[in-house]
Amino acid sequence: DALNVWKSQLVDPNNVLQSWDPTLVNPCTWFHITCNSQNSVVRVDLGNAGLSGPLVPELGMLAHLEYLELSRNNLSGPIPSEIGNLTTLFSLDLDHNQLTGSVPPTLGNLKLLRFLRLNDNQLNGKVPIQLFQLIYWGNLQI
Repeated sequence: DALNVWKSQLVDPNNVLQSWDPTLVNPCTWFHITCNSQNSVVRVDLGNAGLSGPLVPELGMLAHLEYLELSRNNLSGPIPSEIGNLTTLFSLDLDHNQLTGSVPPTLGNLKLLRFLRLNDNQLNGKVPIQLFQLIYWGNLQI
């Protein structure tokens, strides 16, 4: 599944992902993962975990995700456009990493988003106008 694909790409020097057992059908017992009553992943909370590696397109398959909290790691590479598939996302926190490239316009699909933090990365280019078309911003830091 999406989380196992991502784990396989990450360097985890602090072993914060050691509970992420690929033999378990349900990731709801893993540390740093929160699920709803239907056993769908709604939160990934790995801020300040010392992780290195990319964000993978498969993260866009977490259809019920509401919080993606990944600040203060060493994540690198581009923000996958597939993150724009996470239409239930309320908070996207990617600040203080080593992310590169431009901000994908597909983030404009995140109509429920209230918190977006992309600051202190190595992103370039203009902020896509689609982000400014979202109805409400609680906290925007780019």
